Amino acid sequence: MKAYVAGPLFDEGERWWIEKVERLVAGAGFETFLPHRDNPPKDESNVRAIFENDKRGIDECDVVVANLNGLTTDDGTAWELGYAFARGKHLIGMHTDWRMRFAHEVVNLMIESSLHRMVRSLDELEIALHDFRRANR
Repeated sequence: MKAYVAGPLFDEGERWWIEKVERLVAGAGFETFLPHRDNPPKDESNVRAIFENDKRGIDECDVVVANLNGLTTDDGTAWELGYAFARGKHLIGMHTDWRMRFAHEVVNLMIESSLHRMVRSLDELEIALHDFRRANR
């Protein structure tokens, strides 16, 4: 089974966190696609190729695991989730940030309604991945 690991990648802390999440996903038995690892460094000549490679990563995956932390969801991550939802992929959102955005929503209604599962910790993510694997053998 393949997993696409999505999330913001703009600073060392974000990359450290997404790489920690990716190790957990791989440890749960998934082959992973991690955009900043599985693409060349971005420059003006390869933006379209990176887009196509990321899109292909979603097309070929069984599940998307998305880091939703932050004051707002990263716009690239939101696009990846929307595209994956339209393609019928299983979506797991991960929000370990204690800040609330809305009174009755953790992230926002469009993202939350698209998810199959929202997890609040690495332990919950591991359980969600094992549940998905068990249900899709």
